[in-house]
Amino acid sequence: MNHTHLPPPLPPRPARGTLTLPAVRTVGLDAPLHWLALGWRDLWRVGPLSLLYGALLAGFGGLLLALAADQFWLLAGAFSGFLVIAPVLATGWYALSRALERGEPANAATVRKTWIRWQYSRYAVHGGYWSLVRFGLLLALAGSGWVLTSAALITALAPQPVHTPLDFLRHVVLAPGGHLFELWLMLGALMAAPLFASSVVAMPLLLDRRADVLQAVLTSWQAVLNNPAPLALWAALIMLLTLLGMATVLLGLVLALPWLGHASWHAYRALVDADSLPERLPPEGGA
Repeated sequence: MNHTHLPPPLPPRPARGTLTLPAVRTVGLDAPLHWLALGWRDLWRVGPLSLLYGALLAGFGGLLLALAADQFWLLAGAFSGFLVIAPVLATGWYALSRALERGEPANAATVRKTWIRWQYSRYAVHGGYWSLVRFGLLLALAGSGWVLTSAALITALAPQPVHTPLDFLRHVVLAPGGHLFELWLMLGALMAAPLFASSVVAMPLLLDRRADVLQAVLTSWQAVLNNPAPLALWAALIMLLTLLGMATVLLGLVLALPWLGHASWHAYRALVDADSLPERLPPEGGA
């Protein structure tokens, strides 16, 4: 007799007009340091695969730097976009930490299935894998908006045209009086804050549970509102480690990116009790 293996049924689609948000926990101010410690542990438990993934992304950043070294706005746009969609690019590290937590193999197949096979699953109906991609596109659009706004500000207020990174250093960062650099930083912070609030736990939640983009973003905002000081510290640590990685001619990003990626998974697990949402199931066939 031919026994056909049937995958388990889909969870029911939520009723129209209803929106279930998972519970959000409150954490202590020192929680981000604990997340970094757990991320460091995962980084070395996974081993070379995490570092290889970091090297690939750092190499991509180096390619952008080489292609746009003398074109400041192209370089700024590329790096802004790179940083804004970093939560999407970190999906592989989330998947590896999730596998370690569940006692499953944490290997290249885990990353491959995350990026390639899940979106073809019959489970991608509501709250499907493509929520990850749609959210990444929204972040990329937001990053483009920042670059255009930044270009308009610098073009209008800089004493001299800015065409290269050296021009930016001379006419914006080191410009006497005018406070253009301070204004530029303030505007950047105002635009970065809502992006951070929208994404701090959104991507791991979309990976882990059957949630849609709106659920993930609202949960992320709730986490920030419930934990303003710890997540302000978390944002500062992310920026610090990223800047240190860039300051080493991007070599430090090989370590910093996977470390932050694994730590971000633990931030999500500490902040969100997602048991009220159904788990994201593996691709059809269970592989």
